[in-house]
Amino acid sequence: MLGKTKRFFVETLDELKKVAWPVKKELGKSTIVVIIGMLLISFYVSVVDFSLFNVVDFMIKCVRG
Repeated sequence: MLGKTKRFFVETLDELKKVAWPVKKELGKSTIVVIIGMLLISFYVSVVDFSLFNVVDFMIKCVRG
């Protein structure tokens, strides 16, 4: 069991050495893209939620009279 665990970590470190890590400039641009995407999706979900809430609220008011 200990040998398998050691082998796992050795192979993991070997694979991490093969990764093409982004430079600081690329990382900054990627972070900005993710934040902008998150804000756009959050805005969309908020608009849909608000709209559906108002539709359901209107329907409930119509049923109750």
